[in-house]
Amino acid sequence: MSLSVIYALLFYAATLVLVIGVARKIAIYSKTPQPLKIPTTPAPLTTSGVVWRMAKEVAVFQSLFKSNKWIWLFGWLFHVALALVLMRHLRYVTEPVWFWVNWVQPFGKYAGFAMLAGLGGLWLRRIVVDRVRYISSPSDHLMLLLLMAIAVSGLAMKYVDHTDIVALKGFMLGLMYFDWQPLPGNPLLITHLSLVLLLMFIFPISKLLHAPGLFFSPTRNQTDNPREVRHVAGWSAK
Repeated sequence: MSLSVIYALLFYAATLVLVIGVARKIAIYSKTPQPLKIPTTPAPLTTSGVVWRMAKEVAVFQSLFKSNKWIWLFGWLFHVALALVLMRHLRYVTEPVWFWVNWVQPFGKYAGFAMLAGLGGLWLRRIVVDRVRYISSPSDHLMLLLLMAIAVSGLAMKYVDHTDIVALKGFMLGLMYFDWQPLPGNPLLITHLSLVLLLMFIFPISKLLHAPGLFFSPTRNQTDNPREVRHVAGWSAK
């Protein structure tokens, strides 16, 4: 079995695991009862206020900014850089490439360095902050190591050992249209793709699920109206 076939099958399997695993977790989150009205105050009094609060949590990590500025800096830096990197990678799966994907290319090219800086700061936090070090498990460190390895291998392909970008795009588009094309055998590319596949497989069972989990946090998604409206948990509605 050729390398291209192996990685094509791995990508299909990883995509299924990622999509089904995350969807299953979201379904579990949505069915988990919230027996108490426990929004972190000061909290919004209306649904529109909750939407605005969640938007600020997603965009600028408002609560983290209020609690710890230096952790917020590294966390926000990493997530913004990751978003730019992912947007830049859309050029490999779109033809023609969308105009805004072309526009973001210069920013995404250097975002990998910002990712490393953010991850380095978050890893340092797990080492030097006593209370965080105490609750950190080996999986927390391994997850940060995996993300850093993905960033390093990606940057190495850009600045150290270039791969055949045209052939790589042909392979990725071939996966989408079930028209498999040869995958370049560049060792750095294979390493990078292998690390990305590993991340896709373990994402649904990792702490990285805080991404969708944020939207189901009762301390963030509830209105502060316990006197005006009686809170009824799903399992106690009857």
